[in-house]
Amino acid sequence: MSKPETQHVPLTYTAVIFDLDGTLLDTLGDLAEAMNAVLAGNRLPTHPLEAYRYFVGDGMAQLVRRALPFEVADESDLNHFVTEMEREYRRRWTCRTRPYPGIAEMLAALRGGGLELAVLSNKPDAAVRHLVEALLPAGAFRRVLGAGAERPRKPDPAAALEIAAGLNTDPAAVVFVGDSAVDMQTAVRAGMFPAGVLWGFRPQAELSAAGAGRLFAQPADLPAWLCREEAGD
Repeated sequence: MSKPETQHVPLTYTAVIFDLDGTLLDTLGDLAEAMNAVLAGNRLPTHPLEAYRYFVGDGMAQLVRRALPFEVADESDLNHFVTEMEREYRRRWTCRTRPYPGIAEMLAALRGGGLELAVLSNKPDAAVRHLVEALLPAGAFRRVLGAGAERPRKPDPAAALEIAAGLNTDPAAVVFVGDSAVDMQTAVRAGMFPAGVLWGFRPQAELSAAGAGRLFAQPADLPAWLCREEAGD
């Protein structure tokens, strides 16, 4: 794993928006077990855990599409599998899912540095709120948004901009933190600073190619970069 590059830190960042899966929480085991249960129940081949690193990130319907061994042309057929997946996943929301080591300390340091924090995920909104409340420090986030019919999913920037507006923050003053190309693309489209994390589901090359302005090897590196009295090398 390469050392994060050195970059001057503007003294203008006032908020941080985090992706959830692969950034704050390691959710891969529960997602994989839920989808594999759906596949097995329909007498379809299952996948190893590592395969799910590339299935997740674009919402539940895309996860299901990628996991199925055939193309689903009919939306009603896809919805059948998505409904099964949502049911299986609700049973497992917090069975194996845990915060990555150092996440609680990172959030405390950022809040202590005066930054407003939020979460934006392509996971269904009910699951996002449940996981944040169950597994992350109480009161850490000013805004928590998951996927719903009322807003487009990442990398569409609308939800990220909605969060910035709710925080009364200029998008240029927001650092968007995530582990995938989808997150970096969201940040770029929203006019926010794209920060990639290397402990998540996707490789460094994907983050860099998608426009990451800086890469972080461990959670403690983020407040070390942001929470300084003076910008510098």
